[in-house]
Amino acid sequence: MSGADQTPLLLAYAAVLCTLLSGVISLAAVRRHPGFLHLGSFLLLFFAAAASIAAGAWVLLANLTLTDRQALGLPWLAWHVRIDPLSGFFLVLLGTLVAAISLYGPSYTREFARGKAAQPLPPLGVFTALFVLGMQMLLLADDALLFMISWEMMSLSGYFLVVYQHQHAANRNAAFLYLLLAHVGALVILLSFGVLAAFGGGLTFDLMRAAKLTPLWATIAFACAFAGFGIKAGMVPLHVWLPDAHPAAPSHISAMMSGAMIKMGIYGIVRLSYDLIGDVRWEWGVVMLVIGTASSLLGVLYALMQHDLKRLLAYHSIENIGIILMGLGMSMIFLGTGHKMLGTLGLVAALYHTLNHALFKGLLFLGAGSVLYRTHERDLERMGGLIQRMPVTAFLFLVGSVAISALPPFNGFVSEWLTFQTALQAPALTNGLLRAMIPIAAALLALTGALAAACFVKAFGIAFLGRPRTRRVARAREVPAGMLGGMGLLALLCLLLGVFPTTMIEVMAPITQLLVHAALPSAAAQGWLWLTPISPQVASYSAPFVLAAIVVVFGLGYLFLKRGAAPVRRADAWDCGFGQLTHRMQYTSTAFSQPIRRVFAGVWKVEEQVDSLASAGPIPRVTSLHYSLHTQDWSWLRCYVPIGRLVLAAANRIGFIQTGNIHTYLKFSFATLLVFLWIVS
Repeated sequence: MSGADQTPLLLAYAAVLCTLLSGVISLAAVRRHPGFLHLGSFLLLFFAAAASIAAGAWVLLANLTLTDRQALGLPWLAWHVRIDPLSGFFLVLLGTLVAAISLYGPSYTREFARGKAAQPLPPLGVFTALFVLGMQMLLLADDALLFMISWEMMSLSGYFLVVYQHQHAANRNAAFLYLLLAHVGALVILLSFGVLAAFGGGLTFDLMRAAKLTPLWATIAFACAFAGFGIKAGMVPLHVWLPDAHPAAPSHISAMMSGAMIKMGIYGIVRLSYDLIGDVRWEWGVVMLVIGTASSLLGVLYALMQHDLKRLLAYHSIENIGIILMGLGMSMIFLGTGHKMLGTLGLVAALYHTLNHALFKGLLFLGAGSVLYRTHERDLERMGGLIQRMPVTAFLFLVGSVAISALPPFNGFVSEWLTFQTALQAPALTNGLLRAMIPIAAALLALTGALAAACFVKAFGIAFLGRPRTRRVARAREVPAGMLGGMGLLALLCLLLGVFPTTMIEVMAPITQLLVHAALPSAAAQGWLWLTPISPQVASYSAPFVLAAIVVVFGLGYLFLKRGAAPVRRADAWDCGFGQLTHRMQYTSTAFSQPIRRVFAGVWKVEEQVDSLASAGPIPRVTSLHYSLHTQDWSWLRCYVPIGRLVLAAANRIGFIQTGNIHTYLKFSFATLLVFLWIVS
């Protein structure tokens, strides 16, 4: 193959090299020029992002699959590298987020080096680079060895990023839980690769693709992969690490974890099930659809009860992972029952939502980080009035809120609309159970969308509207231009992918050709103005026309208010007879979500607490009341707590072997070695 043909692979190598150099420069900042080198590390990350986007876009647009072999692994097993349309798509996703944080990070991270609780910046830069490097290598891996090395690099560096502010016990606990479940997931993924390698005769992905698995072993390999990658993706009930880890990490890392890292779980599911195993079964789709529906609904319900802004966003990651899994589940159901075009539509919907969620969730986490940067608050109950003090941040956060609520003209609407269009094709199935299950899942998805909109009305309204609830919030001001630039990039992409979906779906055609040997022939059949996923007679959507209608309606409303015949008289709102409105008269986050909490009372375990202070004297008088509400995750209470008790009981029973005598331990090790040698022989 000519050198020109290898250009995308060379660009991918350049991205890896720039990321590695970013970590080296951050390490060098320990001794000299910390400020200059810290800025340089982010500049190199930006170059790495540009190279990743260029490499991924190149293979997508040209429909290329390039491979390489690097003698960097074991003597008898080199590292095999491959870039194809699927990995190229995720490289574009990863590069876009890295570009955003490279603009956002220099100003944001300086805050960690100030004050009494100052933290050194070089470790943050080193582990950020390793985190990105692990994901880049993961997407380029074409054998199980390189894949697992990259997976562990991503997971371990993620642990150090979560525990970066280690002075807080909650962060240490969150990091430990994250690391524990990450290694459980890695072990299960390794079992899946073991099954494929046993049938394929080697660890390279080419041999695994050629393996002829029986239906039973294919299902075992899929189940192990789905569980292992599902832990990283954050699907219910394997999600318990996510709501703790995302808020604990610095906000630009939270954006990377939610926008990119959990998408590596989706990448793993798609790569193993559609590519390495190949012959997907409708039974797998049923499992994925059920778990995806549960994840989306429970994720948004738990998000509604949160008053920690970053924790609220973390639960919405679970919700959106559920929506992606619903699309993949319906895709597998249709493919497994012989409806290739409808299966392709479900796959496109899932991948489109994967990209969209990366963009608007990255934007929202960066917005939450901007609020935290200026107010040092994550608690919605202590915010308010920020739209007057941080207007650009408020506008960009509003864009992300509208996008995640699946409202036009932004990107979230398009991918959820495609998911609904897939579900509406259920009558094509002959199995009565499947024909009933998919519409039920679609109805629950509609409920999820309504609840998500309510949640972000709460989040935006409580944080940015009304009056400030604390003095620090009242003194807030707009964040630096670099931070606004990172958020602005993601906001612009949310709009572009919402207004021009046909272009993006055409770009994604090589992915579906690679995985299911089909594409959507009619997506742009009516031109770029109209999206027609099935046919013009079934359904179509014109995002440019919708955007034009929104602009016209708002423009006419503005002109009517500004140039109306009757003058507008402004007066104070009715204050119920009080002399002056205060922040204590505003709706709180808890009060806003109370009606929904009553309707879905059985979903949460709610702990309510009222603390009162009384004045001293012969007749005590209550001077203040404080009400607090906490919800606990049913998965944690009903799954993980009982498992923890069983493990503790088992550990107590076999604790007698912990003698502290090294000779006893050597005997146990020798006996274990003999047992394994006997099994192998």
